[in-house]
Amino acid sequence: MSETDDAVDVAIIGAGVIGCAIAAAAARHGSSVLVLEREDREGTGVTSRNSGVVHSGLYYPPGSRKARACVRGQALVYEWAARRGVAHRRTGKLVIVPASAPRVDAAVAALHALHENARRSGARGCELISPERAARLEPSLPQCAAAMLCRHSGIIDVHELTRSLLADACQRDVVVATRAEVTRVTPGARDFTIESARGPVRATRVINAAGLYADRVARMVGLDDYTIYPCRGDYFRLRRTPRFEHLIYPVRAPGDPGLGIHLTLELDGGQRVGPDAEYVDARDDFGPAEHKHAVFLEATRRLLGPLAPEQLAYDGCGIRPKLRAPHETRDLDFILREQPAGFLHLLGIESPGVTAALALAEEVADGFLKGQAVVSG
Repeated sequence: MSETDDAVDVAIIGAGVIGCAIAAAAARHGSSVLVLEREDREGTGVTSRNSGVVHSGLYYPPGSRKARACVRGQALVYEWAARRGVAHRRTGKLVIVPASAPRVDAAVAALHALHENARRSGARGCELISPERAARLEPSLPQCAAAMLCRHSGIIDVHELTRSLLADACQRDVVVATRAEVTRVTPGARDFTIESARGPVRATRVINAAGLYADRVARMVGLDDYTIYPCRGDYFRLRRTPRFEHLIYPVRAPGDPGLGIHLTLELDGGQRVGPDAEYVDARDDFGPAEHKHAVFLEATRRLLGPLAPEQLAYDGCGIRPKLRAPHETRDLDFILREQPAGFLHLLGIESPGVTAALALAEEVADGFLKGQAVVSG
């Protein structure tokens, strides 16, 4: 890459699932596109370390970008996966209140409120079910006081999804530069000069999809309004336990920055619990956290019933790019903000980012890339 080259129409900073989805959408609109990725291949950041869940949109305020993008994105990602042969399974999800839960009446009320929120947000296939039906669906679960079934929740191979999006983009002549960490951006009269480890390049429009580092990229062009707070989530693997058919979630505790330690399924038949939610200082510390074993064991027993300590083994972690500060109790929406003109930032794209990826890409391509104003938040 060199500054003497003709400017591309669109430069995208970050080749996670969001950046790759936007690259594919931008190329379909006829733009010349360059993707700049700091690592040596696509999808190695936030994208590579999550549960791979296709969400339904239960948890987000009605009318929020998270709710809209999750509901729309769920339909789009299932359609894409079926058409492109991306491994996935519509497992369904149970949100349960165990009969032994503390303050069970309050938990049941919270479940009913969650169901109403799902309805108002447009989430499809969500219904309150009886404890007896929950027991028929998952005979190994402890007795429930209440449950909600989300029929369209599922799991997807996020690596395959990201690769398929990038392959589609590259078939339309998108260029990907890896090991190209962006170090400086200079706005010009008609375009931007982006300096990276691979040299400078000019672009008419720039999209910041840098995940955990999106706030740092934003500051390069004078947008100082947002800070990413790294929030780590660890996982433990279940061993020699009953086989579950559904994702199993507790009712989210008020103020919890995560959704509570829950059961996620893997396409190869594996079963994991997690993630928890712990704010950390480092954005790239993925070292083991086996010291959390006792906490995870207690949480898993509350959710799934009796479990011996040796049936739980540490299995890695991910780090979420949260805009919500550690002292705050209210979740924040996905942020899409154009500043300066021609430079779009996607900030705080945590869960349900995988589910929402194609919907966010659609919004960017149909709005920002056509010169339309972007509504923040």
